[in-house]
Amino acid sequence: MIQLCEVGPRDGLQNESKPVSAEQKVTLIQQAIDAGVKKIEAVSFVNPRVVPQMADAEEVMERLPKRDDVTYAGLVLSRSGLDRALATSVDLLHVVVATSDTFNTKNARRSVQEGVDEISSVIEDAATAERPSTAILATSFGCPYEGVVDENRVMRVAERFLDAGAQEIVLADTTGMANPAKVTRMVDLFKETFGGDTPLGLHFHNTRGLGLANVAAGYAAGVTHFDAAIGGLGGCPFAPNAVGNVASEDVIHMFEEMGVPTGVDVQKMIDAAIWLENVMEKTLPGMVMKAGPAFQVTNA
Repeated sequence: MIQLCEVGPRDGLQNESKPVSAEQKVTLIQQAIDAGVKKIEAVSFVNPRVVPQMADAEEVMERLPKRDDVTYAGLVLSRSGLDRALATSVDLLHVVVATSDTFNTKNARRSVQEGVDEISSVIEDAATAERPSTAILATSFGCPYEGVVDENRVMRVAERFLDAGAQEIVLADTTGMANPAKVTRMVDLFKETFGGDTPLGLHFHNTRGLGLANVAAGYAAGVTHFDAAIGGLGGCPFAPNAVGNVASEDVIHMFEEMGVPTGVDVQKMIDAAIWLENVMEKTLPGMVMKAGPAFQVTNA
């Protein structure tokens, strides 16, 4: 069974200049839940002056339906973000550090080592407060400023976060620099380093058109947890030529056509993507929302 983490409400919207209200964000999240999505990155506890689209995190969390079968995640990049998150009902913390010094400095104003030290402390304190954490390693497949990122450095950062108590690692292709062979190599290295039972997720952007190919490569290498965003919306404010995430409905459609169950209704995800396109008042990059399913896809 594929586990989709729907990141549209956070990673999808954060780079958009058109304001999206808390009510609209909650409506988007509710549509994902109605489609069968069980894990949603709903909010971001970052500086609202830097990312104004995410300034209403507390209001969104307050408005969300309380569901025992749905996990709501919130992005945390700092100690102050942790304090804000712990004051809400968010279930899971998504903590992020880039594995490239240049990118991490632009994104979080600190080196990789400084970021790892601070985020490790955040993970430990979150665990004390009984809030689990997933550690996301940005630029795991390459950096737009530095080029190739040392694979062993990526593993060392993952090790620090696992030692601090992170329950899962997500390798993120923040600017779309991965390819299927690289994905296979990184997944194999992760398993060799930490064993096959250490939870691993993958996060791809479609900057160079390889998003779905990279998802398929990750699945072939044994990964079943993938991040994606409704409509393919998204992009990092600190990434040059940022392009959206791989589209959730495209990922679900691909797996269902392959006979791999997802537990998510693809038509409802398409409907959500069309709704979001109307909200954003622009064409979104998702493909299945335009062409429709290849065949009538249903879940068993």
